[in-house]
Amino acid sequence: MMVIVLYTSSASSPTVWNRMAILTVSSLSNAPEAVIYSWKRCSHLLQFSAIFPFVLPHTRGSSHGQTRIIRKAYQQDFYTHMMEECYELWAQLEREAGVKLYRQTGLLVMGPEESQGYQMIKNTLQKNKVPIEILNRDNFSQHIPNVNLALGDGAMVDITAGVLYADRALKTVQRQFEKLGGVIRDNEQVTDVKPGPVVTVTTSAGVYRAKSVVVTAGPWANRLLAHTGLQLPLTVVKINVCYWKEKVPGSYNVKQRFPCFLLTEFEETKDIYGLPSNEYPGLMKICYHGGSETNPDQRDKTTNRSDIDILQRCVACCFPGLVPEPAVVESCLYTLTPDHHFVLDCHPSHSNIVFGAGFSGHGFKFGPIIGKLLCELVLGEVPSYDLSPFRIRRFQDKTKSAL
Repeated sequence: MMVIVLYTSSASSPTVWNRMAILTVSSLSNAPEAVIYSWKRCSHLLQFSAIFPFVLPHTRGSSHGQTRIIRKAYQQDFYTHMMEECYELWAQLEREAGVKLYRQTGLLVMGPEESQGYQMIKNTLQKNKVPIEILNRDNFSQHIPNVNLALGDGAMVDITAGVLYADRALKTVQRQFEKLGGVIRDNEQVTDVKPGPVVTVTTSAGVYRAKSVVVTAGPWANRLLAHTGLQLPLTVVKINVCYWKEKVPGSYNVKQRFPCFLLTEFEETKDIYGLPSNEYPGLMKICYHGGSETNPDQRDKTTNRSDIDILQRCVACCFPGLVPEPAVVESCLYTLTPDHHFVLDCHPSHSNIVFGAGFSGHGFKFGPIIGKLLCELVLGEVPSYDLSPFRIRRFQDKTKSAL
């Protein structure tokens, strides 16, 4: 959990804010983006700071690691539309910071050609005029070496997709945050959030008050929202992040323009994804988009390896140039809603509390646009995008609150 505080100075106390005060309690990259966006929009904010519960950089949440996939290949139009602007905002951050954050590799999408999931992605890409290349069995191996296309599977490439350098992006956002006058404080736990016309946030180091609060606390979201009388239908799962050794060095290397990939179905499972070798020399990252439910503070006690068994069979079947035994296994936390879509909304009883949740698994790439939307919500503006797929009213029967 991180606290980002935007406030105007008060003569009586530096932690009591007036005018347009915004405080963000978060564990995600989206919150700094919201701060940067808010600061650019609101020149009357005089000072802002960030407070983290862990010593930085940390690996306790969902945003660590060197790489993430960036793509427009989605089943739903609304994600593809949002990603159009996300690419622009990531590029803007690159220009402003003078740092390379994105590498175009393309995204290879494979899956049963007649299946609903594969066809929905294909239709969404074509309808939105996203540059793609459809591959057939005759030319597949020419374009994509060292990959076996299963009988009955189709294949296409989202050409503009690629790799986001996640660690670098987080550091860049933090540096931009500091350039705008922000102060980063780490190792400070949030212990309470008290609603009211002025919201009070208590941490291990002090008490903060602001007229508006944004909560994007990742795996700890419900722990904080409980103080406001709200519980969202969120499930925290531990993902085994696996790296697989190349039999011939360079076979799947990002420098050889080997693409990221998404396998929509394998055996009885869905959504296996991977990135070219980059983070560790000679190792390709391949993961299963699912895991075992866990307590975010006791993740190491969760030792289920059933997802690794699935991945071993997938690697042996589809990637003949990889050793089908993971060389490195790390972990990450996903925070999931029942439909795996985000939550972006205002508190049903306290409109000055805004929250975002359920990003984990595919939320990192949306960081800039999520920051923009959270800013718009907290400023009471009409959001830039239709938020109906992300409102909590879709979970009325599963949300513990008087909705």
